[in-house]
Amino acid sequence: MSILLIIGIIILVLWLLGFIFFRSLGCLIHIALIIGAILIIIWLLRSVFGLF
Repeated sequence: MSILLIIGIIILVLWLLGFIFFRSLGCLIHIALIIGAILIIIWLLRSVFGLF
């Protein structure tokens, strides 16, 4: 096997792993964003309107 083929296979495997991990990380980031927005809304409702 040539060194370029080995490097190409390594890069392809790393890209595939990155595609899988970034996709799951993106989902976690969206969940964290939703939780953060809910907490900010609850904080605003407590401080401004005196609810809860």
